[in-house]
Amino acid sequence: MLRTPFGEGARAGRRPLMSRGQAGSADRTAVGLSIFVFMPEMQLLGPGHAPALLAFEQENRAYFAVSIPDRGDDYFARFDERHRALLAEQEAGVCYFHVLVGAEGEVLGRVNLVDVADGGAELGYRIAERAAGRGLATWAVRELCDLAANSYGLTILRAATTLDNAASRAVLARSGFAVVGERQLSGRPGLSYLRSLADFTAPPGALAAC
Repeated sequence: MLRTPFGEGARAGRRPLMSRGQAGSADRTAVGLSIFVFMPEMQLLGPGHAPALLAFEQENRAYFAVSIPDRGDDYFARFDERHRALLAEQEAGVCYFHVLVGAEGEVLGRVNLVDVADGGAELGYRIAERAAGRGLATWAVRELCDLAANSYGLTILRAATTLDNAASRAVLARSGFAVVGERQLSGRPGLSYLRSLADFTAPPGALAAC
């Protein structure tokens, strides 16, 4: 199982994508990161994460619904079935799902790459309310950009946010994402972005030299 301790491997100076809802509060410097006594781990989603992931979604349902469409009751009623479906997609290599796991095994967030094809994917995440504002989202997305380039062989990431989400738009701009068009997001006007991962790719021979 992929495990990335919070803070390990983060590349200074980069401010990658953060998504709807937590962008403004989560964009912190290293000072904010010290609030975590135990640094969460990024783990590739597996069967054993199901109970903690369900608890995460239930506990934060109202919080998430403020800024993104609610998943609906059916999502929770059929959670186990949906979890197995996600793992099947991951096994097929069309998506990569990750959870941010705390000291007690609790899920503090999830960061995903979906619709993987032709060297690209769409990036998204959600962070627990109690973990927001402490730099976790910034770190997690930075790590995922690194993984996308150096573990999954991707060269470009897509992202989107609504026009009224000024915080996410600002973070995308600071992260090197360029606006490439307009789109509707759950019936709301939004923008589409692209970001090359060339600056996350290790030079040839760099890993062998380490």
